[in-house]
Amino acid sequence: MGQTFAEKILAWYGHEKTVVPGQIVTVSPDHLLMHDNAAPIMSKVKADLAEYGVVNPSLPVIVLDHVIPASDEKTATNHKLIREFVHTYKLPYFFDIGLGVCHQIMVEKGLALPGQLLVGSDSHTCSYGAVGAFSTGIDRTEAAALLLTGETWLKVPPSLKMTLKGNLPSGVYAKDVILTIIGDITASGADYCSVEFQGDLKQFSVDERFTMANMGVEMGAKNMFFPVDDVTLKYLSSINVSKSKFRVVSPDVHASYKQEFSYDLHQFSPVVAVPHGVDKVKNITDVEGLEVQQCLIGTCTNGRLSDFRIAASFLKGKKIHPSVRLLLLPASQQIYLDALKEGLIQTFVQAGGTVLPPGCGPCLGAHQGVLAPGERCLSTSNRNFKGRMGCKDAEIYLASPATVAISSLYGKISDPRRMVT
Repeated sequence: MGQTFAEKILAWYGHEKTVVPGQIVTVSPDHLLMHDNAAPIMSKVKADLAEYGVVNPSLPVIVLDHVIPASDEKTATNHKLIREFVHTYKLPYFFDIGLGVCHQIMVEKGLALPGQLLVGSDSHTCSYGAVGAFSTGIDRTEAAALLLTGETWLKVPPSLKMTLKGNLPSGVYAKDVILTIIGDITASGADYCSVEFQGDLKQFSVDERFTMANMGVEMGAKNMFFPVDDVTLKYLSSINVSKSKFRVVSPDVHASYKQEFSYDLHQFSPVVAVPHGVDKVKNITDVEGLEVQQCLIGTCTNGRLSDFRIAASFLKGKKIHPSVRLLLLPASQQIYLDALKEGLIQTFVQAGGTVLPPGCGPCLGAHQGVLAPGERCLSTSNRNFKGRMGCKDAEIYLASPATVAISSLYGKISDPRRMVT
């Protein structure tokens, strides 16, 4: 019998010939991602770290991104503790404030590669399936133990196959695709499953695959997977990763799946996820005209250069609506610099937008862009839970960069196909 991607990866790392869904395997991941939460993770095993140290200094990747620059004394103290930890144990993979969102950094810096097994103390670690890796979130206690032992256990997930057929119409984007799928199978439709995409995928750049993989956890997925193809290889070459640094793992043709889905991309339209669930997805025609006070383009879901190019194509030479605050959040310093070089940042500022430092900022409601009671935000981020952006009496709607950009001009949710030629 053939094996799925997840079964092949976990058999390899678990030193087994084959594995089956539900089987427990002990694995040694290539990297453990942590962000600002590294401080409480370290504190769980403070005495053990002092006695035994970090098992492998190259295992942890720490990125300060959630509340940057520090918004209060507690945050600043945690950042200080993390910097001291990095210095003490001579950790090579540390990215201080302003360098980017942890998930973008992992892929952009070549720390997440095809065929690797990666875990992280953040639920959106599933993003790295965009480049053919097995990546999943773990809790803080597991992360603490990993620092000491380099090992953890995983249960082999069942796999879902999602076949995408045809081409997307103009004005419809990868964000619309993943929101539509989540709306279809619901927030629990892929619980503890590895989701494998197949079909007409070459139309999706690595940036777009990242957007889709990033939101896998919003339908309960343990892992998301895009096969490695010419698109992947071209991207890896662009960040100076040679083929010798990774191995490509592909599912077998006759692999067995828990469930299979097929979608005709030609039938897709712009959509919006309405409060207070990512699977509460509506066609844009059902919510068009709803007034918004804040628009956010960025985060680890849609903060890449290609997203900014799309947004700028709508905003160039125009002004945002006077009742709207438009926030732009690059996913990394490199993206910020590239956007500056292309004149995209100038376009945003001239349109009336506010550019924030590369990081998580308003996405989690901890810092920058907090909403007031009764306000609505249209965002390219990945969650619209009640209170997510700092106020339980505000509303968050999720959409593509194109939908958010055009909506910022009108002050209300608007169909991007109006301006697509």
